[in-house]
Amino acid sequence: FSPCRFCPRDCGAKRSQGQRGRCGVTDTLRVARAALAFGMEVVYTCPHRKPELEEEHIRYLPLEELLRVADVVSLHCPQNADTTGLLNAARIATMKRGAIVINTARGGVVVAQDVADALQSGQLGWYLADVMEQEPPRADEPLLTAPHCVLTPHVAWAPREARLRLMAIAYENLKGFLEGNAPHRVA
Repeated sequence: FSPCRFCPRDCGAKRSQGQRGRCGVTDTLRVARAALAFGMEVVYTCPHRKPELEEEHIRYLPLEELLRVADVVSLHCPQNADTTGLLNAARIATMKRGAIVINTARGGVVVAQDVADALQSGQLGWYLADVMEQEPPRADEPLLTAPHCVLTPHVAWAPREARLRLMAIAYENLKGFLEGNAPHRVA
């Protein structure tokens, strides 16, 4: 077993003989620490550098370089104008052949047909996702029949810790409402 590189997007990339990519400081640190425990080298990318990650010996790389060196890319970014279609055919073509992509961000952060094509050709080794662009998926969703593709029904919130956090947020929202302010108001 030899050291690897791991990388989070909007915060990262790493390597398992390779690298991993990822997003978000708290998420990045959680995933990075797990990767570090397996002897992986962790690198990240973000629109803005994160000193708190670099203090943990997680190295910054620009997105294009991160994709070139990562063996595993884990996406944990919001879907917005900058990230919709972030992982497309052009970017996948720059990745190591056989790289693994983990998407727990949003389905639209990847171009599903491009990912399915890359899995079919072997450019991507595996695609694992807890999210899809449309949930439930359309019958003609290309990822449903792609090889080396594992899709789960958007259940990342299911662990006890996640549910406790959701209950705490709901409690704070209700308390805030009763006190005359709603911190997480949706209009």
